[in-house]
Amino acid sequence: MANPRVVVVGATGAVGGRLLTVLEERNFPMARLRLTASRRSVGTPLVYAGETILVEEATQDIFDECDIAFIAANDDVSSEMAQAARERRCVAIDKSGAWRMRDDVPLVVPEVNAFDLDWHTGIIATPNCSTTPLVMVLDALSKANPVKRAIAATYQSVSGTGRAAMDELQDQSRDLLEGGKAHPQQYPYQIAFNLLPQIGSFNESGYASEEVKMLEETRKMLHQKDLPVSATCVRVPVSVCHSEAVNIELERPMSPSEARDLLGRYPGIIVVDDPSARAYPMPIGVEGSDEVFVGRIRKDEALPNGLAMWLVSDNLRKGAATNAVQIAEEVLNRGLWGKNHELWQKNTSKTLAAAAV
Repeated sequence: MANPRVVVVGATGAVGGRLLTVLEERNFPMARLRLTASRRSVGTPLVYAGETILVEEATQDIFDECDIAFIAANDDVSSEMAQAARERRCVAIDKSGAWRMRDDVPLVVPEVNAFDLDWHTGIIATPNCSTTPLVMVLDALSKANPVKRAIAATYQSVSGTGRAAMDELQDQSRDLLEGGKAHPQQYPYQIAFNLLPQIGSFNESGYASEEVKMLEETRKMLHQKDLPVSATCVRVPVSVCHSEAVNIELERPMSPSEARDLLGRYPGIIVVDDPSARAYPMPIGVEGSDEVFVGRIRKDEALPNGLAMWLVSDNLRKGAATNAVQIAEEVLNRGLWGKNHELWQKNTSKTLAAAAV
């Protein structure tokens, strides 16, 4: 089968930019690459592999001439565009939250549940960037010792909100250091030199939507619908990289050294854990990497059979772009693409028929 024709929807955004970088770094095979965004970005020149490509307007018709679409847009745009791609037999790999909890859409971190790609119907969701590192760590440990409960407190960078939020952090920091005032726009309060214990909207139980995503997505990818998961998500004045303090209760006791060994052998995880040398992961050293870095691994004194640890990952790469490209690589390796792929056509036809009822 020939190489796929690829389109990036949202190519001018923070995640879209990282997608181009990762596609080039991993030498992703493609017959053609097209870049799209909103109408205001049409004509913007972007460089890929030494070639300048002009941004086109993101329209549904473009999927007629593409085989794989990376969609890095908001929920409303993704809902419309991913469905249009599926109807045109173009595989949509979507970064938004629009499709993650749909029963007919696999939610995938390849290291954890690549097997779920086998039943895709044209749309594949990628998880929230704070869920990805957590689910990888839980999967690594549960292979030897089932996880009974997980509690996470996240420290999430402003790049999770987008490029405008990254600019706002820089502008506010400069203005405040020069004796001026902060002028919040992307967030309800000043983010420079501050922490915001709210990411998303609150529900009736007092949980923010980001926290609910971590719970639901973790359960779905681990195929454990009743796994107790709780999170407190906090926005912090860091440009790139999400960090998490995680407490895990296991079915049986596990020593920190055994946990280090399991995590260190798991694909995509790097252990940096030497307290005597003050060695532990930090955003400043993780940015630009594709792995999840784990440190501060120790016995949890509050949970039976518990472990406590610290995770850091680049939310724009493994949390978004790299994970999406890894999914596309798996789709190609498994032959789960192509407008003449019989299994996919069968699955897609059933899904579209059900949606029409």
